[in-house]
Amino acid sequence: MADTALVLGAGGVTGTAWETGILHGLAKAGVDLSTADLIVGSSAGALVGAQLASGLVAVGDLYERQLADPEDDRRAAARPGPVTLLRYARAVLSSRTPEEYGRRLGAAARESRTVATGARRLAMIAGRLPSADWPERPLLVTAVDASTGKLHTFDRTGRVPLAEAVTASCAIPLVWPVVSAGGGTWIDGGVHSTANAHLAAGYERVVVIAPTATGTRVIAAPRAQAADLEAAGARVEVITPDAGSRKAVGHNSLDPARRAAAARAGLAQAAAHTEAVAAVWNG
Repeated sequence: MADTALVLGAGGVTGTAWETGILHGLAKAGVDLSTADLIVGSSAGALVGAQLASGLVAVGDLYERQLADPEDDRRAAARPGPVTLLRYARAVLSSRTPEEYGRRLGAAARESRTVATGARRLAMIAGRLPSADWPERPLLVTAVDASTGKLHTFDRTGRVPLAEAVTASCAIPLVWPVVSAGGGTWIDGGVHSTANAHLAAGYERVVVIAPTATGTRVIAAPRAQAADLEAAGARVEVITPDAGSRKAVGHNSLDPARRAAAARAGLAQAAAHTEAVAAVWNG
């Protein structure tokens, strides 16, 4: 088996902030997860993973950015309305597999109007990355094929630029535009599962940081995927939001006004996990 893997799950604007807070808190306590032999990022986790893997910005600085005034983000804020939520519910209830669910949401996403154009959304994501280049450290960025519903991973060996890959991974159906890149059309990697922790199969020690703890009848929950990794012989620690973090995040994970509170809640929560994470990470 390979050694260490860090899995960063989906969770919107607040998920990005909360994950960054968790990572900063662990690093302050002496557990630096940026040393992972593999980083897997989905949606919010793709952005955080790309920032972390770059090695160009300290996690403490990434945390401080989450505390900054979100005025610019408010201009492009999104809030899924009841119609959007109903379409998600119908897609879940009418699907039997993650792929079928992805196809249904992909078809709906291609026909929907969103709060930003594709070019504007790409520029937003690119502006949050420390570099336009893929990092040397192994990084997998997930997305779902909008036509087939199948999970796909982008990495530095492919022909899709990093910013396009991360934008694809963050393309929440019916909220942000479908992304065309590398000859395909893509939607959010969290559509397949909120963590995609199964991609860490073959690694001995795995830490999963998942802003979205639950699954559905077609989407596996992070802890269920972690159980499969453990059954295969891996040591796994899963971190999901505690009561304080859930309160800080609120009901709309896309609300930039909640970003700083989510980051602080992640930082505070990290202390409760330091010992367990260190035991896994340091063998």
